[in-house]
Amino acid sequence: MRQQFLARVGVMGYVGRFAAALPLPVSRGSRVICRTERGLEVAELLGDVEKVSSGEVDGTVLRIVTPSDDLLLARIEKHRDDAYRACALLLKEQQLDVTLMEVEQLFDGATLVFYFLGETTAELESITGRLAEEYESKVQFRRFAESVMEGGGPDCGTDEGAGCSLNGCSSCLLATSCSASMEK
Repeated sequence: MRQQFLARVGVMGYVGRFAAALPLPVSRGSRVICRTERGLEVAELLGDVEKVSSGEVDGTVLRIVTPSDDLLLARIEKHRDDAYRACALLLKEQQLDVTLMEVEQLFDGATLVFYFLGETTAELESITGRLAEEYESKVQFRRFAESVMEGGGPDCGTDEGAGCSLNGCSSCLLATSCSASMEK
């Protein structure tokens, strides 16, 4: 049986059950990269659930967050904040009756999520669509997102692959050097 954890993921703090792709030396509070239905996300482990009856999982824990990941997360946060300010300005300019609560960019850099209070209109969808496209290209994650989606390299973090899921194998080191070059 694979390790299973309760983990908190996303800016809205969703708590779900996640199965580890490979055995990981983790404990409560560990930050990990996980694959969810939305994409790759950073999660905080809340505890293991091996003693709980098996059930549906919400995603897969791929590996522990590395120092290279932290550099990438800082860049994501900066662009996320820029997207928030740009969206708030456009909402004000167009006098839309909604409140922007938060903007979230997933770890894979390919998904930007806007959270609003109010009615979703075609105008609002147009604004968020334009902003998502603009900020994805600003972060320039298109090529990097492909390697991250594979967990750092081909099949890294999976039973089928030779990847270690801890950024120590050649596949992971390749992705780490890709992320470092993206920071320049």
